[in-house]
Amino acid sequence: MNSDKAQLIIVYGRRRVGKTYLINEYYHKDFAFKLTGMYGKGKEIQLENFASELGRKTRKKQDIPDNWRQAFEELRDYLEALPEDKKQVVFFDEMPWLDNQKGEFLSRFEWFWNDWASTRDNLVFIVCGSATSWMDEKIANNKGGLFNRQTCKLFLKPFKLYEAEAFLLNKNIKWSRYDIVRCYMIMGGIPYYLDLLSSKLSFSQNIDRIFFSEDGELWDEFEHLYKTLFSNSEHYVKVVEALSTKASGLTRGEIADETGLKGNGDLSKILKDLVLSGFVRISGFYKKKKKDTLYQLCDYYTAFYMHYLKDRNGKDEHYWTNSTGDRSRSIWEGLTFEQVCKDHIMAIKYKLGIPGVLTEESSWFQRGDKKKGIPGAQIDLLIERSDKVIDICEIKFSSAEYTIDEKIDMSLRNKAEVFRNATGCRDTVQIIMITTHGVKENEYSSVIQNQVTMNDLFIEWQ
Repeated sequence: MNSDKAQLIIVYGRRRVGKTYLINEYYHKDFAFKLTGMYGKGKEIQLENFASELGRKTRKKQDIPDNWRQAFEELRDYLEALPEDKKQVVFFDEMPWLDNQKGEFLSRFEWFWNDWASTRDNLVFIVCGSATSWMDEKIANNKGGLFNRQTCKLFLKPFKLYEAEAFLLNKNIKWSRYDIVRCYMIMGGIPYYLDLLSSKLSFSQNIDRIFFSEDGELWDEFEHLYKTLFSNSEHYVKVVEALSTKASGLTRGEIADETGLKGNGDLSKILKDLVLSGFVRISGFYKKKKKDTLYQLCDYYTAFYMHYLKDRNGKDEHYWTNSTGDRSRSIWEGLTFEQVCKDHIMAIKYKLGIPGVLTEESSWFQRGDKKKGIPGAQIDLLIERSDKVIDICEIKFSSAEYTIDEKIDMSLRNKAEVFRNATGCRDTVQIIMITTHGVKENEYSSVIQNQVTMNDLFIEWQ
């Protein structure tokens, strides 16, 4: 806003992450012009909406433009008539929905920006959209007329734990951090989802109401989420379904086998789109080649839907409360807590005293073979540090202090030893425990060199 040059601002990120809310709040909804794309509608409807919004601003009835060229010419005429000594903020929300194959929207927008808008020193043009792949390809990394034209790019990410905690406190929800973490494992840091929580209900009651009741706000969110973001959304759903069955992740080849999709450029695009949109994470495998790269489902809502909601709505309106203590739920909590830890690597590094040390995170495993005398081991989180130290992180979710007994002690020592022998690692290897409530001190707890607790994940960092 303080710049003396025309600004083209790109705001994008996952659906429901709060992009529109952020922009509306910052500008107090005071825009020279605002247009919101309508999902699934053609050029005629979009242009009709354009004329309606322009009519509100000019207070004159506007004819519906015949095409986007005419629409942008009318927008130019309107903006040129405004005072030049005042910033003119134009906001195109859900811009991907304005575009379609035959509408020529994007080419006309390129012409509008390059020919006129980019010369207006008082113009701030904001383009926003949830279809992250479209925003990235068509705007942020455009290879045509919009190449390198944006002046600011903001990818809005979900809240971290400390931000989610502050958000809930603002709603007068004063839960323990244990409950906040459990809530995060279901909703992630998505503000729209968190805003559905009620301070009058317990954590479990909220989950039952929002997800498992017949009129729950999020029981049918999944279908809308993917359909509005991706064309051929059924192929994207196949991929996330496959990934939901393997918490540790799948290679590209395994995804092709599991889904029946051809391992060609179409699959590459699907995986790229899912990564850009924040639904899937690329996870490296220690010292392995790129072909062994693992893709992991990292969207909490999607994972929760696949595990608990799919084909289950209405069967038990109090399912979450009634399943407390269920073993399968404990397993799910343990696996999902690993995901929370991976999303808070910087907080873990702060606790370990290495925030400024260059690190690379990965996973590692070796399949055992008794006949050949090869021991097996699996490490879900390795932190390889530039100071020649490797942290083997063991992650455990529990409702109380975690107790290391003789069996667990031997398992941890075995992991470290198998890792050293199999990889030929000569760096210092440390065992780190990441738990909810810490490790109970006993004769076996000395096997770990450091520990991180749930509270440490709430560290605020920039």
